[in-house]
Amino acid sequence: MEKNNITLKSNLHPKNVHRFGYDFDSLVLANTNLKKYVFVNEFNTSTIDFANPKAVKELNKALLFNFYDIQFWDIPQNFLCPPIPGRADYIHHLADLLATVKNPIFNDSNSISGLDIGIGANCIYPILGNAIYGWNFVGTDIDKKAIRNCVEIIEKNPKLTDVISLQLQPNERFIFKDIILPEDRFAFTICNPPFHSSQEEAVKSTIRKVSNLDKKPTQKPVLNFGGQNAELWCEGGELKFITQMIYESAKHQKQVMWFTTLVSKQSNLLSLQKILDKVEVAEFRIIEMSQGQKNSRILAWSFLTKFQQENWV
Repeated sequence: MEKNNITLKSNLHPKNVHRFGYDFDSLVLANTNLKKYVFVNEFNTSTIDFANPKAVKELNKALLFNFYDIQFWDIPQNFLCPPIPGRADYIHHLADLLATVKNPIFNDSNSISGLDIGIGANCIYPILGNAIYGWNFVGTDIDKKAIRNCVEIIEKNPKLTDVISLQLQPNERFIFKDIILPEDRFAFTICNPPFHSSQEEAVKSTIRKVSNLDKKPTQKPVLNFGGQNAELWCEGGELKFITQMIYESAKHQKQVMWFTTLVSKQSNLLSLQKILDKVEVAEFRIIEMSQGQKNSRILAWSFLTKFQQENWV
């Protein structure tokens, strides 16, 4: 039987280049450091151990080198290593959302600017958004080390220097305050919020995730797999974070066309919809996403009517 070099992935966006799976022969050519982690499993398919953070990081590098014209990418130990196919899906669904607005500015992708809330150390949404659609980004974070790592990624990829700017949020109590300035206009905001309500809950989740990937119980979270505290949890968890985001967004109604965020827990949607009604948004949408067995969704809202969206500059 011939070895199958592609690990199939399902349910990804039709425009997602990763929907056909991973061609490990091509990826190893893009990043030779990946080779030592690739093996043939019991189904005669090339794969890696997705419970091994070093293997996952080298896979990410290979994907960025091969598909997104990135020359350098790395993250410090203990920072979140993002699943690139899922992050690309968010970008594609966001593009679909913008495409529903008949505004001439969207004819030129270079004129579209987005705000990434919690860019982390990986800089992944701006990298993908610029590579796929040519968008510009401002990335913010409360972690100085994360910002410094993003600076290094940008400096070592000259194509990013003029399209991604970074801003430290000095007060972790706020999200948009002191970030969106009076002169700013963003077509969208994007966010992967911390969804756990405590460090203990985050650790348990990481242990469960690694155990499921490794097919055997583990009692110790793997370094570089779970992410920093601010990436994974905050007081009140996802619901409180997004609730604050919605309230703060009401102060920037005309400066952003679409506010968006991932929502991990479907049970939070009803409460969030009530908050959106309370601040009187003009429109909101729930965009379902699915990657394999994992289901999530994007919550998007706008204070602008259709007419205002079509005439927004």
